[in-house]
Amino acid sequence: MSDRIPEDELIAMYNAEDAAATRRRTAASASAIRPKDAASLILIDRNGKVPRILMGRRARAMQFMPDVFVFPGGGTDPQDGKITAANNLRPQDEEKLLAGLGTRASTQRARALAMTAIRETYEETGLLLGTPHEMAQTHPWEGFARNQHLPDLSQLRYVARAITPPGHTRRYDARFFASFLDELSPAVKNSGLIPADISLTESPAYSEPELSDLKFVSFEEALNLNIAAITRIILRDIEKLLLEDMNLSSIYPVPLYRKRHGRHVREVI
Repeated sequence: MSDRIPEDELIAMYNAEDAAATRRRTAASASAIRPKDAASLILIDRNGKVPRILMGRRARAMQFMPDVFVFPGGGTDPQDGKITAANNLRPQDEEKLLAGLGTRASTQRARALAMTAIRETYEETGLLLGTPHEMAQTHPWEGFARNQHLPDLSQLRYVARAITPPGHTRRYDARFFASFLDELSPAVKNSGLIPADISLTESPAYSEPELSDLKFVSFEEALNLNIAAITRIILRDIEKLLLEDMNLSSIYPVPLYRKRHGRHVREVI
């Protein structure tokens, strides 16, 4: 494995990063912000000798995690839970999503989280996780309608969750999903939406400015980028999962990272 840092040291890095961010905030802004539902996609290219992950750099002007490499993702929109999908989530993924929603649990909210990952990935990279299907051109997801694809939730694997600690000006309750590049629809692969070498070494013209320098990187390369401590932790978790099951087809525990009683903790869903 490329990430040799022990878990306790990673958590210590997370604590130090969070403490530094909190010191930059005022006490008045620290505790009242409620985390917003969000989702990210870890898109994995497993066609080479080692797996590679799609990452992009957030704009320097962004308030949240500026100039940092991240996975495609963002906050959930109200319409995300109302969009029709070609296929549903795997039962084990839906079950774990629901288990983490508490008293506000609903199938629609669980689906909305997964839909967010698909929508944000398209908006930031132009890549469609979908299945060919006839759609009205007035569909709210214009890019999917234009390419006649319905989003496909069965391509997602729920792999992690992290809640931004109190003290930040923006807080997210982020769910992380993994998917594989080779599972993209053949129609999408042949449509010109991705380069022939599927490397994305340069940002595509349709990418929104929120992410730049889009590229697939190995785990070792990712660890040398400017990434947040929580991203480093989740990369370590994903690398371990892939070593055990390159298809991520088995039922595995989903880690939850959050702050409780002043300490960062790792729980399991």
